[in-house]
Amino acid sequence: QVQFEESGGGLVQPGGSLRLSCAASGSIFMLYAMGWYRQAPGKQRESVAAISSAGSTNYADSVKGRFTISRDNAKKTVYLQMNSLKPEDTAVYYCNGLRGTMEALYSKQFRSWGQGTQVTVSS
Repeated sequence: QVQFEESGGGLVQPGGSLRLSCAASGSIFMLYAMGWYRQAPGKQRESVAAISSAGSTNYADSVKGRFTISRDNAKKTVYLQMNSLKPEDTAVYYCNGLRGTMEALYSKQFRSWGQGTQVTVSS
């Protein structure tokens, strides 16, 4: 079973940038569809971005044009480049994934999550 560990969060001013990383264990990572999710205080966790095993991407409307998801299968890592950050992007960011399609990823109700990485956008 593949496990994931998020890193790269921090405090940044509005308009700034951060790059999050999600490191995976296991040898079949290249077959996984991967997603970034976030949960703000008092809100439900939401999908932010997803990438298929072939590299196709999809984004929530709220981050389109500002965030970019990418993957490096050799390093077993998925990245989330976040630019033009806004205070409403403040949340704990998580990654998760499954062996399958991006469509299956969006349908999946994950039971297990990592600790996430805190992103705070504030002046």
